[in-house]
Amino acid sequence: MITLLDYGAGNVRSVINAIESLGETVKVVASAADILAAEKLVFPGVGAFGSMIQMLHRMSCVEPLKEYISSDRPFFGICLGSQALFEDSEEAPGIKGLGLIPGKVKRFDTDRSVPHIGWNGLNFKQASRIFNGLKGDEKFYFDHSYHVVPQDPATVLTTTDYGYEFVSSIQMGNTVATQFHPEKSGRAGLQLLKNFLRSPSTPARPQGPSSGTRLSKRIIACLDVRANDRGELVVTKGDQYDVRENGAVRNMGQPVELARRYYQEGADEITFLNITGFRDFPLEDMPMLDVLRQTSLHVFVPLTIGGGIRDYTDKHGRRYTALQVAAEYFRSGADKVSIGSDAVLVAEEMLKTGRMTGGSAIEEISRVYGNQAVVVSIDPRRIYIDSPDQVKHQCIETKIPGPGGERYCWYQCTIKGGREGRQLDAITLAQACEKLGAGEILLNCIDRDGTNRGFDIELIRAVTGAVSIPVIASSGAGSVDHFQEVFTATEAESALAAGIFHRREVPIESVKNHLKDTVEIRV
Repeated sequence: MITLLDYGAGNVRSVINAIESLGETVKVVASAADILAAEKLVFPGVGAFGSMIQMLHRMSCVEPLKEYISSDRPFFGICLGSQALFEDSEEAPGIKGLGLIPGKVKRFDTDRSVPHIGWNGLNFKQASRIFNGLKGDEKFYFDHSYHVVPQDPATVLTTTDYGYEFVSSIQMGNTVATQFHPEKSGRAGLQLLKNFLRSPSTPARPQGPSSGTRLSKRIIACLDVRANDRGELVVTKGDQYDVRENGAVRNMGQPVELARRYYQEGADEITFLNITGFRDFPLEDMPMLDVLRQTSLHVFVPLTIGGGIRDYTDKHGRRYTALQVAAEYFRSGADKVSIGSDAVLVAEEMLKTGRMTGGSAIEEISRVYGNQAVVVSIDPRRIYIDSPDQVKHQCIETKIPGPGGERYCWYQCTIKGGREGRQLDAITLAQACEKLGAGEILLNCIDRDGTNRGFDIELIRAVTGAVSIPVIASSGAGSVDHFQEVFTATEAESALAAGIFHRREVPIESVKNHLKDTVEIRV
C-alpha cells in the first residue's frame, strides 16, 4: 500500500495512475493519522509554494509530515514536494517551508526562458536505489521556475544544466525528492518510481552525459476535439480554422485512442483543444473531462487542455470562476490549461487601464498553480501595410510581400476561433500575458493553419524575441524539414502539429529521426 498526500491542488491523478500501473495500491491521505501510519509516502506537490504550505497547515499535516520524514521512513517528494522540505522559497517570502533540509528555494537567474519546461537530463552525483535499470542518457520532464539550493552537498543526488547547474534531486536517508516529474517522464520515469516503490537493495550510479545536460526541443501532438453532428467527441482538423468538409465535421479519430498512439510514438506532450465552444457551462462537459481521465491512465507525458477556461454563471444564477473550471481539469488529469480568447480581452483591458486586476483567469490560476500551469494560445493573422507609420501596432518588415507588394505587416489577434479580429497585435499580447502570469505561449498562425507550407518563421522570431517565457510554434507544419527550420531559425522551445500526425503523413518518429543529429531531442 502506497500512501499519497494530496493537498488539493494540481494533477495528482497522473501520479496515482503511474503508481497503479506498476501494480501498487494507492491510499490518499484523508487525515493526519494516515501520514503517520504510512509504510511509504509519496508527496506530489503541484502549484505555488505559498499556497501549498498554507494548505498543509489548514489540513493539519505539517507536524505529522515532519514526524514521518524525521523517522526515516520511505518518502518520495515530487516538484513542490521536494521544495517543501527546505526552509523557505523566494516564490513566497515570509512563508516557512518544513525546514527538514537546510537550504532555500530560489528562482532561476538566467537569460534563458523561464519557466524551465521540457525534457532534460541528469548529472548523477551519487548512487541511489532509484537509479537501478537506468542507462544515464534518459531525459525527464521538468516544469518549474524555482529550484532547491541545499546547504549540504551530501544531500545532492543529481544536478541538471539550464543556464547553469542546479540541483534536480536530493536524498537524505530514506527521503528522496525530485524536481522533475517521474509520472510525466515516460518509461524512464516509471522505472524510477518502480525502484522507489519496490526498494531494490543495490544502489546504482549511471554514467550520465559527459558534457552536461541539455534541454530537448519538444514535439507536441495537438488534438482539436469537438462534438460532431451526432454529439460524439471526435478529433478534427481545420483548414484555416474551418473544421467542416462537405458539410460534416472532419473526423480524424477518437481522442483517447489517438493520444495513446502519440504517446507510444514518442510525442513529448499532448494538447487537447476543446473547440466545441461551451455554449452553456464547461463543467457539464463530462465527456471531455472523461477524455482526460481515460488518457491519463495510459499516457505518461504532459497533457494540456484548452477551451472554456473562463468565469461562468449557470442557468440557476450560480457563478463559477475560471479557477474552479481549471481545478476540475487538473483533477481530471491535465497538467496545464490553455487560455485563448479571454486572454485577449484581459490584455486589452490591462493595456487600456494600465493596471492588472488580480482577478483574471491568468492571474488567479498562476497564483494558485504557478505560472508553469498557464498557457496562452494566440491566434493571429497577417495584416499587410505599406509603412509602420500607418498603425500603432508592433510591426515587422517581411520577406513575404503582401498582395499589393507591401513590405510590412502586423499580426492581428483574433478571438472566437479566428472569427473576430481585434485591434491588438500578437507581440503586444504575448508581452501582456507574460506580465499577467502566463508561463508559456502557444503561437498559432491562421494564415498557415492547414496549409502544410511550414511555420511562420517571422512571427515566431518576433514573439520569441519579445518575451522571456517559452514559446510553442504552431500552424503550417507539412514536412520534417519544417521542424528542422523552426528549431534552427528561431528560439522556439517546442513545435506543435496536428493534421500531418493524424493522417500519418509525417509520423512523430520520422520527425525525431530527422532532427536527432542536429537538434537536441528526446529519443
